Amino acid sequence: MQYCVFTEPQQGAGYDDQLAFAQAAERLGFDGFFRSDHYLHMGDGDPYPGPTDAWTTLAGLARETSRIRLGTLVSSVTYRHPGILAIQVAQVDAMSGGRAELGLGTGWFEREHRAYGIPFPAKRFGLLEEQLAIVTGLWSTPEDEHFSFAGAHYTLTDAPPLPRPVQKRVPVIVGGAGPRRTPELAARFATEFNIGFRSEHEIAEKFAGVRAACERIGRDPATLRLSVALPTLAGASAAELDRRALRIGRTVDELRGDVNIVGTRDEIVAKVGRLAALGADRVYLQLLDLQDVGHVEYLGNEVLPHLPR
Repeated sequence: MQYCVFTEPQQGAGYDDQLAFAQAAERLGFDGFFRSDHYLHMGDGDPYPGPTDAWTTLAGLARETSRIRLGTLVSSVTYRHPGILAIQVAQVDAMSGGRAELGLGTGWFEREHRAYGIPFPAKRFGLLEEQLAIVTGLWSTPEDEHFSFAGAHYTLTDAPPLPRPVQKRVPVIVGGAGPRRTPELAARFATEFNIGFRSEHEIAEKFAGVRAACERIGRDPATLRLSVALPTLAGASAAELDRRALRIGRTVDELRGDVNIVGTRDEIVAKVGRLAALGADRVYLQLLDLQDVGHVEYLGNEVLPHLPR
């Protein structure tokens, strides 16, 4: 089992906030630091200091960390041309010494696209399929050859497969709750399938669906990592939980239930144990208050040593 800190910087966090979280996560023994790829604040609250670009941020963190994995959960296909994205991720992989991971999805936040003038087509699965084919195709093409692609959305002609990532295969994460196309794309292109913000019953269903998709194309399901991403609220006492919930505009009672990871050490250990029993290989702990490094400290010092590995 792996455990990653997962953040939403568009909700109000600059580079220094993310750096503090990433360095704390590394020091405390977490396996990775992942962030969303958004430009617009969601819901009520103060958006200050404004957005940070995901891959620019990860490039900086690549030089200021030494061990943890770094990636997006997930980048939207609407933001970047796949040829440029392949170069960006390969460069971050080189800058980090081989620690980059790419989460890629269709995108969903239409208002964000309107705000920044980013096209938001109604149908985006075709974009995702072609971007996955192009990015993985560029990375897998021998360096003395060229890569070409002709699709409905993108055309590349004799593209040099450079720069080379450090990793022989950069991990690619595909996730979502779609019943058919999402698991099919994960089976074809991904090293990891992720499901987020769902109950344990739904997680079990989605894991079964992507395993079946692997079997249909002759892929061993054991070669695909299964992961979950869940909002997390942790603390040593009821008062600490209340304080952290208040900081993100919620109550502890609102956050409890069959989805989120909420509670003291023993409650979190029990929840993660159930996720492991469902087949999860990696858990992303979504922490929404990026000014609360103490949250990472508590999880790393008091909870992480007791979680299954």
